[in-house]
Parts: sequence; C-alpha cells; structure tokens
Amino acid sequence: MRLLQTDARQSNRELARQLGIAPSTCLERVRALHRRGVIRGYHADIDPAALNRGVQALVSVRVRPLSRTVIDAFKTFAGKLPEVLHVFVLSGDDDFLLHVAVQDLDRLHAFLTDQLSKRGEVTGFRTSVIFQQVSNTAPTRLP
Repeated sequence: MRLLQTDARQSNRELARQLGIAPSTCLERVRALHRRGVIRGYHADIDPAALNRGVQALVSVRVRPLSRTVIDAFKTFAGKLPEVLHVFVLSGDDDFLLHVAVQDLDRLHAFLTDQLSKRGEVTGFRTSVIFQQVSNTAPTRLP
C-alpha cells in the first residue's frame, strides 16, 4: 500500500518488481484491496494556488438545535459549497470543522458572512487561517 500511496501511477509490472512478486499476483492483491474498500480511489495532488485558492482556513461551526435532521442538512449544505474542501462532523464544543480554500481574505470574509452567518441553525463559528500545511500522504497501519 505504501508504494501505491507514494506513486499510484506506477504500472502493475513496476509495483510487482518492487515487491518481488509476479505481476499476476500483484494485480490480484491490488484488486482485492479495491474489493475490500481499502483502496478507495486515486487522485492527483494539485496545488490549491493553481486553482486560485491561495487562502485556506479551518472554520469551526456550532449548530442548534442538535438533531440528526439539522446535522444532516448542514453537512449536505456545506459539502456542496465550492469553497469547502472537507466537512468534518465533530464531538465536543463544535459540531463541524470546515476546511475551506478561497482566493483571498476578502473572499474568506464574504464566505463567512454570506454563507455561514445567514444560516439559521448556525449559532457561531470560529475561523483559523492556515499559514502552512504538512501532510502525511502515506500513513501506515498502526499496531
């Protein structure tokens, strides 16, 4: 899995060579990982700035009343917003964490005031601008 996480574009033959197994065995193992849902897909890692998304932020959101209907409706709403990259449903003081990426700080402010503050179920939100990001793109299984 680590080899695929590092370079998902490599050929089955190259992957088999690196693992020291036959290409047919490698192909069946990768297919089995797909069937079991371990491998959920492949994607290209694109620089957000190349998509005119130079400012990223994490927005903690509280909603009320806390009910499945309200949570599901807000989750669906937030997930469809073009500024939102990820929606996390949380426990604790905040109910959601939104990872957003926009053009600039003015657009972030507009997103907060025009999208979030107008929602009746949103009782509050806090925003943290992301200055730098480090990602573990090849996590390993924990014991």
